Amino acid sequence: MDVENEVKKLKAQKVDGIVIDLRNNGGGSLNDVVQMAGLFIDRGPVVQVKSRGRQPEVLKDNEDGVLWDGPLAVMVNEFSASASEIFAAAMQDYGRAVIVGSTSTYGKGSVQRSIGLDPDNFMSSNSDLGSLKLTLQKFYRISGGSTQLKGVVPDIIIPDFYEYLKVREKDNPNALPYDEINKANYSMFQPGFNFQTVENMAKTRVANDSVFRLIKFQTDILEKQDDKEYPLEINQFKKEQKITRDAVKKIEGLIKLDKAMQVSFLPEDQNRYFSADKDKTERYKQWLNNLSKDLYVDQSVKVINDMVTQQNLAKGKATTPAKTF
Repeated sequence: MDVENEVKKLKAQKVDGIVIDLRNNGGGSLNDVVQMAGLFIDRGPVVQVKSRGRQPEVLKDNEDGVLWDGPLAVMVNEFSASASEIFAAAMQDYGRAVIVGSTSTYGKGSVQRSIGLDPDNFMSSNSDLGSLKLTLQKFYRISGGSTQLKGVVPDIIIPDFYEYLKVREKDNPNALPYDEINKANYSMFQPGFNFQTVENMAKTRVANDSVFRLIKFQTDILEKQDDKEYPLEINQFKKEQKITRDAVKKIEGLIKLDKAMQVSFLPEDQNRYFSADKDKTERYKQWLNNLSKDLYVDQSVKVINDMVTQQNLAKGKATTPAKTF
């Protein structure tokens, strides 16, 4: 499993904390996300799946042991959906990680299947007569609530560039409603420090950050522009469009750090990313440069630092900056 291999490499580097970035991640395999969650918990349920008229099926991590039991933060945004939401929800329900991101994830808690209309092969989605997509199941958190419509609400909410866009499941007038079932049987993770203290520290930091206040101000402008009726008179229309462009430009300038973080590839990955292929090398350099200036990654690293600090205080150790990847 790719994630397992990466976590092992990070452990070999003796990192203090790990940040998992699920922003803009539309999800993937249900079995994969159960295995991935199992890297951070010791046996137990990860997600519940329910079909109409049937009892919920609880999908579990059945492996003993935890690959990584240290500080963990999970980044999400409006475009984190499906399996990404399942992972974030499980980590939140177990108290295993601090979830950082916009006001909520996408909110897709349903399972669809395409059924062909060809009577000779109705199980094929490539039917000559077309296909019909049916919703067959819904996902539920181990705490009982559905990820449908509400998504996952982060522990630390950070003003976000896309907040004004109506792109979530709840913005679809025909979306399935939110509901709940019985919670699964699971035990909370014991991190060895007070999660609430870490959350309070992060919330205070975000609330007092002038950059995030400016981002919130500009996204409020964009939301008002998005919801209003536009004039047909050309000069007035151009004026309205300029307000939108100016707000977007200001936000794009705000979400990049003035002082870049120190970010590097793992030593064993250097040859993988820097090769004789100059174009490939340049792309990875640009990716690394953008990552080093990512305002939201910076906040997630600070959350990890808070977790490490609280962990050290609980153990009576001196506090030092966390080594995070």
